[in-house]
Amino acid sequence: MATQSEQTVQPRTGRRSGPLFALIALLLAALNLRLAVTSVGPVLTEIRDGLGMSTTMAGLLTSVPVLCFASIGLAAPRLAQRFGAAPVILGGMALLAGGLAIRPFTGGPILFLLFSAIAMAGIALANVLLPSIVKDRFPDRIGTITGLYSVALNIGATTAAAATVPLTGAFGDDWRLGLACWALAALVALPPWALMARDHRAAAQATPATAPDPVRVSRHPVAWALGVYFGMQSTSAYVIIGWLPQIYRDAGISAEMAGILFATTSFLGVPLSFVLSALISRFRSQSLIALVLGLFGIAGWLGLMISPTAAPWVWAVMLGVVNTAFPLVLTMIALRGKNPGTVVRLSAFAQGVGYLFAIPGPLVIGALHDATDGWRVPLGLMALLMVPQIIAGMVAGRDRQI
Repeated sequence: MATQSEQTVQPRTGRRSGPLFALIALLLAALNLRLAVTSVGPVLTEIRDGLGMSTTMAGLLTSVPVLCFASIGLAAPRLAQRFGAAPVILGGMALLAGGLAIRPFTGGPILFLLFSAIAMAGIALANVLLPSIVKDRFPDRIGTITGLYSVALNIGATTAAAATVPLTGAFGDDWRLGLACWALAALVALPPWALMARDHRAAAQATPATAPDPVRVSRHPVAWALGVYFGMQSTSAYVIIGWLPQIYRDAGISAEMAGILFATTSFLGVPLSFVLSALISRFRSQSLIALVLGLFGIAGWLGLMISPTAAPWVWAVMLGVVNTAFPLVLTMIALRGKNPGTVVRLSAFAQGVGYLFAIPGPLVIGALHDATDGWRVPLGLMALLMVPQIIAGMVAGRDRQI
């Protein structure tokens, strides 16, 4: 018998949209999952100057995404149980569009942070619920579909990182207009998810409700391993997003080149996500993949620490490789849950716990930079944090389900 949580995630009966339409909706949502964040780094200096933002406040800005993802993400299962996953994702896209459109014009750092948080709240809802859509709509192609929407995610992140500075220049060096443009991408995602939400309502009317699923994922070691791995990879990703362009600029590299180097770390996710999906389809365990990604991370952070200008492209490539830990953990979440309802709760738990671990990361890195007047100590810490990431990834990658 189907459970209530499985039905509220996305019931199988009464659907009007087919797999292709669901895939298009997934890809459009995924395009928006990082561009709100990666668009900030290349113009962070201009934002700080324009808003009178201190270094500590800038560190808090880079922590806003993980704070929202931890707090809002934990509420996603209850919202999905009450309203359905598709309607909640639709609401998330609306929050994202509104936050992105308003935040550049707020006039002060506090309001800029507030509307950034509203945008990130919308992303948090989609972050948690998209794996359950994949599990329900594409149960036999989880790795492939996760790879595809990871590609879309990285295309969005790369485009925002590379194009924000040129867009700002096109608008007369007005960084506010350069940032506000990205609200259009969220608006484009609204119509498909409105149709997906209607599809959910039709399916809910066609399927009677039953008892809720009793599985409590917090009691399973695999859920905790996923949470730690998610936290460590999020710490690495958001330090890259928040500080990598500034690290390169402080080393004497131009703002445009720093933005391109930063964009490279996201662009690599496009081909690597395809490679990752192929590897996952060949191996029942993902532990070895987690180990290899972690070793690339150690090498990248240490190289950046020792001499950022000696081989800036090499360090960017290595950090781009370790960034594919994100699609890896999304795939592991979908694989470790036996059904869509369990995947929703497992996704919320892993992301909620993980982002709680990651909240201090960008802020601590900024504080360490101020305290030591350089990047060597912060970057050494990042290399060290790859060790618990590797251990947690190898445990979470074992072939087992809850």
